[in-house]
Amino acid sequence: MTIASLAIDWGSTNRRVFALDSAGAVVETERDALGVLAMAGRDFAGEVAMLRARFGDVPVLIAGMAGSNRGWTDAGYVPVTAVAPASLAGLAAALCWVEPGRTAIIPGVSRQGGRCDVMRGEEVQFLGACAAGLVPADSLLCQPGTHAKWAVMKGGAITDFTTAVVGEVFAMLGKGGLLADGLDLPVQDGPAFRDGVLRGREGDLLSALFGARAALVLGERERTDQASYVSGLLIGADAAQRVAPGARVHVLADPALGALYLTALDVLGASGVLVDSHSAFMAGINAIRADITLGAAA
Repeated sequence: MTIASLAIDWGSTNRRVFALDSAGAVVETERDALGVLAMAGRDFAGEVAMLRARFGDVPVLIAGMAGSNRGWTDAGYVPVTAVAPASLAGLAAALCWVEPGRTAIIPGVSRQGGRCDVMRGEEVQFLGACAAGLVPADSLLCQPGTHAKWAVMKGGAITDFTTAVVGEVFAMLGKGGLLADGLDLPVQDGPAFRDGVLRGREGDLLSALFGARAALVLGERERTDQASYVSGLLIGADAAQRVAPGARVHVLADPALGALYLTALDVLGASGVLVDSHSAFMAGINAIRADITLGAAA
């Protein structure tokens, strides 16, 4: 099958390459650890040239951290407000052409004025999920991970969003210090995780984190449950700020991480629906491709 273009989800730690045919169907995929953080001293244009040598001399559309000030070039942001939401058409109109007519980077989305926030890459999935009908046009979306994103969608566009450093805080806690004990073990759904969610809902997160350590010292929690409890604590504290009882959230994630968020939402009296993040990303990419002419002069 003929490859017509490449789409790259170029994140901080990983890079995913999708070879697409003329209809936008995925012909081949490739994933590696060559994220932006691993690109120090390496040539982005040269890496893309090597991809073309393998897949063909085709146009390339890039999303994610390659468009940050730590990536290939700063692709800028599309600002989002309640009266001026971010849409796929807006992203397509603001593409950054690093190689005119051949390679474009999708801009991120920003929120300014009082509470500042940014995202790069997730906007393609959020907007793509709406465009493909994977989620309602008016909905609350969550993409969990290192930096968990929550997006408010109205009419299929992003009207507001929030980032919480859930995964990063968990990872940093596990790297050293008294609170690291037990955080090297697997996180599993169960009583410890659910207890953590409930404690996270109560607030006072900094005190609750030390309380997790104290429970180990006093023998009130098994070390094998500590990672699950602390994960639940962080996820619960985050989710309790975003959702009210009875709310419905569409979670864009892989099944393992998504299942933890569905559990946390259930514990908090809300409901969650798991959405395939890969399908959402490809829907967003193809919608942007349809709005531009890849291979033509930009």
